[in-house]
Parts: sequence; structure tokens; C-alpha cells
Amino acid sequence: MKKNRQAEIAKNLTGKQLVFHLLLTQLFIILLSIICSWIFFSDIPAFLHLFQWDNIWVIFGVCSGLAIVGLDLLLMKKVPPEYYDDGGINEKLFSNMPIWKIGLLSLIIAFAEEWLFRGVIQTNFGFWVASIIFALVHIRYLANWYLLLNVCLLSLWIGLVYEWSGQQIFPVILMHFTIDFLLGIKISRSSTYID
Repeated sequence: MKKNRQAEIAKNLTGKQLVFHLLLTQLFIILLSIICSWIFFSDIPAFLHLFQWDNIWVIFGVCSGLAIVGLDLLLMKKVPPEYYDDGGINEKLFSNMPIWKIGLLSLIIAFAEEWLFRGVIQTNFGFWVASIIFALVHIRYLANWYLLLNVCLLSLWIGLVYEWSGQQIFPVILMHFTIDFLLGIKISRSSTYID
């Protein structure tokens, strides 16, 4: 039933409408991040501590993203296609989208989500709380056990990298960006959807 509902949503919205709703959601997440940062960080230096730049951890984040994409592309060839079925939403969202738009969208998503889930929630409430909420927010994957498993494992890995790096946000933003950007390009180039 949930898969039918997702397919119905994808069928009734155009790609442009999906992008609009996605951007609206990310704007909400950024506003929530601003408010929560103001509430939960004791002062500006505590907040700015998140935004350290350490080349080693940034490279680790990007390399983690590349490894995850590589593994995902390999699994896409090995498992049945229905394992990756999200009701057609990703295909409609990214179909025939120019690379620069995929990059911009991926950057907005990575920045907004990692600021909230790692920067605010994980810093203040812990690894498990952030990882579980991150997985639950990706609600469209809850109807597909394989996609749910993927997003749960990804959430745990991002949270671990955030902890190991000493709670630096740039490595996880760049990891998240790398994954979304490269998989977005893959979906865009292999899509048969016409808007």
C-alpha cells in the first residue's frame, strides 16, 4: 500500500514540482537548524567549532562518499531493480536535469541536512538519536526494506565519521554531497522519464 502511495505521488507531480517541494523542505530544515543552533549552542565559538576545516577529514569524507557510490553502483547491477524502487520519485526528480542543477541541489541538501542532523542533533543529543531521526526523515524509503537498510547504514556511517572527526561538519557535508551528486547524475543519465 505504501509503495502504491509513493507511485501515486510521483505520478501526480511533475519533476519541477518535486524539486520545488524538495527545496521548500530544505528551506524548512535550514530555518529549523538556525533556530535550534541558537537554542542549543551556548555561544558563537561553540557553534563555529563545527565549521573547522581539516584537509585529512575532508578528504576522508569525499573518499567515503566515493566508496559508497561505488558500492551502490555495484549493488545496482547485482540486485533486482525493485530493490531500488522508490516509487519513481528519484527518477522524476533528476531526469534530464543539468549537472549544475544536480550539483546545486545536492549541495543544498547536504548542507541543510548535515547541519541539522549532525551539527545540531548529534552534537546535542547523541549519535543514535541523530542516526535514527535521519533515517526516519527519509520516509519514502520506509516502504522498501532494502532502501531503508541503505539509508540506516548510511546514517550510521555519516554519524561515525562526524564523531571520529571531532564533530567537524565539512567532512560529512562533502560526503553527503558526493553521494547525492554522483547518484543524481547516474539517475539523470539513465532515466527514461519525460516531463
